[in-house]
Amino acid sequence: MEHVIRAVRADEWPLVKELRLAALQDPAAPVAFLETYAQGVAQPDAFWQDRALGSSEAGSGEARQFVAVAPDGRWDGSVTVLIERSDAKVRFGEAVGVHQAHVVGVFVRPEARSVGLAEELFRAATDWAWSLEEPRIERVRLYVHEDNARAAALYRRIGFVATGQSVPVPSDPSARELEYAVGRTV
Repeated sequence: MEHVIRAVRADEWPLVKELRLAALQDPAAPVAFLETYAQGVAQPDAFWQDRALGSSEAGSGEARQFVAVAPDGRWDGSVTVLIERSDAKVRFGEAVGVHQAHVVGVFVRPEARSVGLAEELFRAATDWAWSLEEPRIERVRLYVHEDNARAAALYRRIGFVATGQSVPVPSDPSARELEYAVGRTV
């Protein structure tokens, strides 16, 4: 693979913004993200600066965004991991009573798909989550829209299993977000 997979740096907020806005314009965006392009593009620079800082190594350690950087410097994909402590308010979905990581914002540009980038991004994200000593992560989870079969197939292929839990989609309570998870093995 020619891409470098690494964590974002706080000063890279313009690239964080550009990639997120590209993701929000993807045809799958309506079932992949809980945000619209109009909402994303309306955010001020301070929002993107805070987002990049919060998910970088310089942040609080409660989130980390990993990117796939092409040889020409272009960011071709990203995943973000949020740490959910058992005693803290859950950001999305149901609480489970264990320390867990929650993968969100999965995106690979269409022209960079089917070459293993998503798998490598997930490997970096889950390796980081499993490496934490405090809190010790017991499982990694994510949610996928019930109509996003392509994403669900990817998650199953890399080891995530449907838990049987689901929550309503905030913007459309008639639709469901299905929980997938993988537990700690060591």
